[in-house]
Formats: sequence, structure tokens, C-alpha cells
Amino acid sequence: MHYVMLIVAILLEVVATSTLEYSEGFTKLGPSVLCIALYAGSCLFLAKALLKIDLGIAYATWCSVGIIATSIIAAVVFGQKLTPIGVVGLVLILSGCLLVNLFGSAT
Repeated sequence: MHYVMLIVAILLEVVATSTLEYSEGFTKLGPSVLCIALYAGSCLFLAKALLKIDLGIAYATWCSVGIIATSIIAAVVFGQKLTPIGVVGLVLILSGCLLVNLFGSAT
């Protein structure tokens, strides 16, 4: 159940980050309020996930999956280009996340 909460936290964070594009530097009220509410929800679900998941593992997963998903959304939805070096960077982020999840906990 705590991994479900982590997944929800990640989804909310990715949508919140994507909403930043529409808030135009927090100058548009609707997208700005939505963005802040989504970030708050993401932090709430992350905090609940931390009741059973180690902080290092949960945070590494939250950040890395968020970065990768947001990069894909930026390319697909907003037409932003992703360079080959950028793709290598994302693969390295994913590799690091996998290593932390597989071997990062002493318990």
C-alpha cells in the first residue's frame, strides 16, 4: 500500500511540474493554484509512503521517476527537444534509481 502512495505522489508531482508550464511564472491564477495544490498533495502522499519506505529509497524513486516522466512530457506535449546526451542522462538517472532501490537499503 505504501508503494501505491509513492506512485500517487509521483503522479501528482509530475502533473504539478507540467502545470508550471501553463502557470506562466505563476501569473495565471488557475494553473498556479492547481500547481500548488498538486505539489501539496504530492508531499502528503510522499510523507505517508515514508511511514514504511526508507527515505533514501522513496526520495530517489520520487525524484528520478519524476524527472524522467517530466522530460518525456516536455518532449511529447510541449515539443521540447531531448538531445542524445540528454537521453543518456535519463538512462543514468534510471540506472541510479534502480541501484538505490535494489541495493540502497541496509535492511
